[in-house]
Amino acid sequence: MLGQYLITFREAFEAALISAIIFSYFIRTGRRELMRFVWYGIYMATVVSIGLGTFIWLAYGILQRAFKLIFEAAASLVASVVLSTMIYWMAFKGKYIKKEMERRIEAITKKGTSIGLMSLTFIFVFREGLETVLFLTPFLQNDVEVTIIGVAIGIISAIILCYGIFLASMKINLRKFFYFTSLLLIFIAGGFVGYGIHELIEYFELIGANIGWLAEPAYDLNIPEENIMHHKNIIGSVLAVMFGYTVSAERARIIVHLLYLLIAFPSVILVYSSDDDGS
Repeated sequence: MLGQYLITFREAFEAALISAIIFSYFIRTGRRELMRFVWYGIYMATVVSIGLGTFIWLAYGILQRAFKLIFEAAASLVASVVLSTMIYWMAFKGKYIKKEMERRIEAITKKGTSIGLMSLTFIFVFREGLETVLFLTPFLQNDVEVTIIGVAIGIISAIILCYGIFLASMKINLRKFFYFTSLLLIFIAGGFVGYGIHELIEYFELIGANIGWLAEPAYDLNIPEENIMHHKNIIGSVLAVMFGYTVSAERARIIVHLLYLLIAFPSVILVYSSDDDGS
């Protein structure tokens, strides 16, 4: 549940943060009458995101095993790419998100178009909803109930935090928030990469394709599934979500997972360090 919660909290926080910026801007400029269009955009984005997530989940249920393996592999790898891109983008833009949003809002309101304002809110909120659907798809295949609980708690936490930010007039240090959550999410994205490779290997084995020593086990801890340290049990599942832990792994999975971490961590740390040195 921890991974589902963290992912949902991060994405919901960004969506709620953008909405809070728009609301606070209209309140400060005395244009409260425009706030209803922001709500329309939020409602539409939420409905479309839920509908998309439901469609993906139902479509997955009717797939044959070979297609399921490909689907899970693709979902995990796409999620890791999108998550990595989002983390890197926030490293550059997170510090200036408030000023950038206010600039866009002012440009739209000067044109006097409610559709433009609704579209702006819809695009930003739906983007976070779409990313959340992509990130949570691998989790949904393993445990629907736990994922739903994690999502619900994550959304509630994000709304509470953003409401606090709204009341505090955006005083929170967003740069530090994005930095530390980015480091945590790199571990999760790395787990997505490893899991995606694992599913691809299973697919190749299913169709009779031989990829040699890459598909051979790199290690096997021989931990039974009923043991709490198994990656499908209580403690092991938390470690699996947060760090990509598994009781056994193929060589290809280990290699790609480690390569991702060795590239992602230095890249994000370098971006934040360079920004701090220049400020």
